[in-house]
Amino acid sequence: MQLTRILIAAGALLALSAGQAIAQGYPAKPLRLVVPAAPGGGTDILARSLSPKLVELLGQQLIIENRAGGNTNIGTEFVARAAPDGYTLLMASTPHAINPSLFTRLTFDPVRDFTPVSLLAATQTVFVVHPSLPVKTIREFITLAKARPGQLTAGTSAGTSQQLAVELFKTMAAVDVVNVPYKGAGAALTDVLAGHVQFQVNTLAATLPHIQSGRLRALAMCGAQRSAVMPNLPTVGETLKGFESAGWYGLLGPAGLPRDIVTRLHGAFRSALTDPAIRERLTSQGVDVIASSPEELGAYLAWEIPKWAAVVKAAGMKPQ
Repeated sequence: MQLTRILIAAGALLALSAGQAIAQGYPAKPLRLVVPAAPGGGTDILARSLSPKLVELLGQQLIIENRAGGNTNIGTEFVARAAPDGYTLLMASTPHAINPSLFTRLTFDPVRDFTPVSLLAATQTVFVVHPSLPVKTIREFITLAKARPGQLTAGTSAGTSQQLAVELFKTMAAVDVVNVPYKGAGAALTDVLAGHVQFQVNTLAATLPHIQSGRLRALAMCGAQRSAVMPNLPTVGETLKGFESAGWYGLLGPAGLPRDIVTRLHGAFRSALTDPAIRERLTSQGVDVIASSPEELGAYLAWEIPKWAAVVKAAGMKPQ
């Protein structure tokens, strides 16, 4: 798997060549990190987890700005149109690679209009249900869904790998469940917690506190392997052979970002991600640190975009 290879390669990465010039005086003012999703989702959680350390490393304030809407397209377009001076950055995630297949008239190119800085991390995702649902395993969920066709609803962030994971689950399990798309993962999670929808696929980082408190029940991990955080929880693939879904986070700047600024940003984010306390906290939340080179993020995007195009086509989702 491509992501696994990147994880392995990234673990052995050394810092980019010290001989490269660092932008003199950069940064000289606060930086804006645009999260193109609502507060409370995995992207927002990662940005805010890294923020204090990045302020220390960069010597400037880091303003996290949530610009949700359009399945991340609103915030993404804002960064694509920003000046390439290193002061406006994008916390991208899986929808960045999915959207070209879901929208026929994007106002930006997901590759050409951005400068890769780093593939920051990969997410572990989990299949959770409201505890009022009388199921404890994926097999029991499938049985219940077959007994109640069209009655069980999933709350997912529109156009994300989580939404596509539910669509994939519907196809592989041959069940009739209703996928209710939300503008952000945080809003979808709120409705699952309230019992307005019965289940969802979401990041372990966002759902773990609620699993531990009993407000959600975890049925299975959605990745290829079990999580070290919850080793006794099986994967969906142990019931539905071949099922797998995961996500990622990456740092992008506008196209034309000078190489010395890319180097400075890459070094700061890599140092923050590999800080022992931060790394331990992220790992405990089901986030796998990658901290790749800019070139690896570029190569990964070139692989991700056609991959998700195939999934969207197989799910029968029509571009808007």
